[in-house]
Amino acid sequence: MDQARGHSPHELWGLVARQAWARLRRRLRAGPSYRWRYSGRTPERVLIAPPDLRIADPQVARDIYHGQFLLAGQLVETRGQSPFRMPITDLAWQDALHSFRWLRHMRAAQSDLASANARALVEEWMSLHGKRISGVPWEPGTTSRRVIAWLQHSSVVLQGAELPFYRQFLKMLAVQMRYLRTNAREMPDGEDRLRARIALAYCALSLPAPATAVKAASRNLAQELERQILADGGHVSRNPRAIMELLTDLLPLRQTYTNQAEQPPQALIDAVERMLPALRFFRHRDGSIARFNGMGITQHDSVAAILRYDDTGGAPLLHAPHSGYERLALGATTVIADTAAPPPADLSHFAHAGCLSFELSSGRHQFVVNSGIDNYGDDSYRPLARTTAAHSTITLNDTSQARFSLSSQWSDLIGTPLIGGPRKVECRRDDGAGAQRFTASHNGYVSRFGLIHERALSLSEEGAVLEGVDRVVRPDGSASTAIGNDAVAVRFHIHPDIDIFRDPEGRHILAGEATDTWLFTVEGIVPVVEESIFFAGLGGPRRSRQIVLYTTASEHPEIRWQLRKTHAINGNS
Repeated sequence: MDQARGHSPHELWGLVARQAWARLRRRLRAGPSYRWRYSGRTPERVLIAPPDLRIADPQVARDIYHGQFLLAGQLVETRGQSPFRMPITDLAWQDALHSFRWLRHMRAAQSDLASANARALVEEWMSLHGKRISGVPWEPGTTSRRVIAWLQHSSVVLQGAELPFYRQFLKMLAVQMRYLRTNAREMPDGEDRLRARIALAYCALSLPAPATAVKAASRNLAQELERQILADGGHVSRNPRAIMELLTDLLPLRQTYTNQAEQPPQALIDAVERMLPALRFFRHRDGSIARFNGMGITQHDSVAAILRYDDTGGAPLLHAPHSGYERLALGATTVIADTAAPPPADLSHFAHAGCLSFELSSGRHQFVVNSGIDNYGDDSYRPLARTTAAHSTITLNDTSQARFSLSSQWSDLIGTPLIGGPRKVECRRDDGAGAQRFTASHNGYVSRFGLIHERALSLSEEGAVLEGVDRVVRPDGSASTAIGNDAVAVRFHIHPDIDIFRDPEGRHILAGEATDTWLFTVEGIVPVVEESIFFAGLGGPRRSRQIVLYTTASEHPEIRWQLRKTHAINGNS
């Protein structure tokens, strides 16, 4: 596999132009005049409430009734006020509020009180935000999630509703449907654009619509699926989290087609059948999803709910050439590595500078990890979590492979795309008898320092030995001559649940439990243990540690290290 990509200044200016044009067009289509743009017949009824795979908790419904909204990791107490009037500036909280996915908790409560509260909140939203299309409530991605949630939980919202509310709810659904239909093709590339097509397919199936509307929604959905879901089941953003989120919407949609006696588009069937094994590809044995390119905290119940639909069986794939990842798996050991260039600029807002990083798990323990991101935490930590130093790979001259920070004016317009990074990544798989291995290289440091990074990983002895070779050399394969400008740091971030000990010989032992420990050794370099941060903890960022190998490319152009499974702990921490 040879992947060449890069984000030149021309690409960034192109992204600026596209985003500015899309914003202008959305503004022209919004405002008080939307009534004539998005008005039309009001559907007579909701034909079917599609299922929702997301985990629901009746206690959350009780908390919401008492004015406590824990959304996107932030708790807001309304104290009798409308949540839609709260002066909260956190955009993630606002998006979660206006997306209405929390309606599932009302449905789980199965009570008249929860239903009345759901109806009151929907009515409040329609009163405050239904008459003017503007701001966060009407961002197309937010609108798509809200439409899906309103349809999925229409039974609880409409339970006991009087006719005027029933008609207004259906009218508002139709307005949002027409708004999405008008704006979907102009949405930024990526997950939200696909979700808009998913929402429109839900509408065509759940509301009375002519056969031509169902066909059109299915055709547009199929085109977007074929474009965004890669041949190996990955998403074009290279973010494992996108696979999980999209499957949570696509699986119920497939079922809704069946429930309505409609044939699902073949592209939908094919995409789901590719994505389920892809999700398993990124899954460690403890159920966690590997932390690459925007993946953070794993909601284990959510993953389990999705994988109940996976009837493919057998071991996960070992090679994802289109997504750009490799998996080594023998015995109880799993290694997952990032072996591709960053995604295109439009899709890189969550991408990390972690090319050639890897994670290692053994049994139910994760040992070597990437720092991941805190999905619900302070956004100010995101740039740090995306840097190369937050990944288990090499940094050169204390410099990240790419950067993400832009001025606030740029960020407000185009977000936080990855700037720079590897333009060419080559990967070669070379499995043999009793061993799985690959060799990959990237040129992310060539423009600045004239050096490439090549990494070879080999898993053998039934998963008991992981051998690594890191080479930092010039593009022609010769050793560096840039003395003083070729400082190398090889980082191995250790999961916070793992203890680090030294044995009597001074070697480092990683201990998960008495029966699952690993010995770390390296040739010619003294490892250093330093503090680190694991951003993807269930309770938020956690302190952790990392093993770092400091050297120079001129002194050690080739660094050989090994992780060997052992069963004894005999040393000091």
